[in-house]
Amino acid sequence: MSLELEDLKVVALAGGVGGAKLVLGLDRVLKPGNLSVIVNTGDDFEHFGLSISPDLDTICYTLAGIVDPIKGWGLADETYQVSEHLKSLHSPTWFTLGDKDIATHLERTRLLREGWSLSQVTRHFCQLWGVHSWVFPMSDTPARTLVNTKEKGLMSFQEYFVKHQFQPEVLSLVYERPDGTRVPEAALKALETCDLVVISPSNPLLSIAPILNNKDLRNLLESKLVIAVSPIIQGQALKGPAAKLYKELGFEPHAKTVLAAYETFLDAFIYDVLDAPDFENEVFKDIIIHKAQTIMKSESDKIALARTVLELGLQIMEKALR
Repeated sequence: MSLELEDLKVVALAGGVGGAKLVLGLDRVLKPGNLSVIVNTGDDFEHFGLSISPDLDTICYTLAGIVDPIKGWGLADETYQVSEHLKSLHSPTWFTLGDKDIATHLERTRLLREGWSLSQVTRHFCQLWGVHSWVFPMSDTPARTLVNTKEKGLMSFQEYFVKHQFQPEVLSLVYERPDGTRVPEAALKALETCDLVVISPSNPLLSIAPILNNKDLRNLLESKLVIAVSPIIQGQALKGPAAKLYKELGFEPHAKTVLAAYETFLDAFIYDVLDAPDFENEVFKDIIIHKAQTIMKSESDKIALARTVLELGLQIMEKALR
């Protein structure tokens, strides 16, 4: 009996709004519990003493159906009374927190101080919010991404991205890995037992590279079926600084650059139909290239792209069995 799309066990690597969109599509197509998501935590930081995990929250809020539908991050129907009052007190308010969002950070901070792991806190929140997919941080301990800039030196990701609106010129990225940093065992187990790994259309340098910067995880990918979706379309990122970063670090901002970053473990690569002319007559050894509509404006777009990814994975699996 052939495997159906919804029966596939899938692990997605994701971060940010673009990643959350495809993750939602995968969640809607697959059977409950068949999707695991390993999420970037290089963006995590403390603000007003609160432990904040922006990418984890974006993924979880999206899967729970409570994300702000306009921004793609934060909570829907949010208010900002606390932030407004902080502003009146001349507090540092470059990172704006919504009132309901603050409750998430307060409870996460309390549980972490009681000895819970970040994985346990995330699972707890997902259960409360009715999320059936499994969501894991890439690490239960801090593994920050730092940005080395020409104008302002070394800074945290959130300072670069939010405080300075990703305007400073980037000289290099630093992926901190203190002793003891490791992928949660449950996330590694999900990788070991999955049928397919999907690298979402997240920023390759700021969302995916921090996840891949773990030897155990990267080694596992060598033995798995891996499909990546490009976040770069016609030399531009739909959201965020991916294209700008590529230019400043000496790379061409192009879908082919994304492919090259993953090629050592990649089985298939999906690029947008708008980039089709650039891929005509191109041959990539051992990597299947596939064009698709990758711009996701509606939930139906997200589901359609998820189906495209899963169908391609299923085709590769079935071909390997012939």
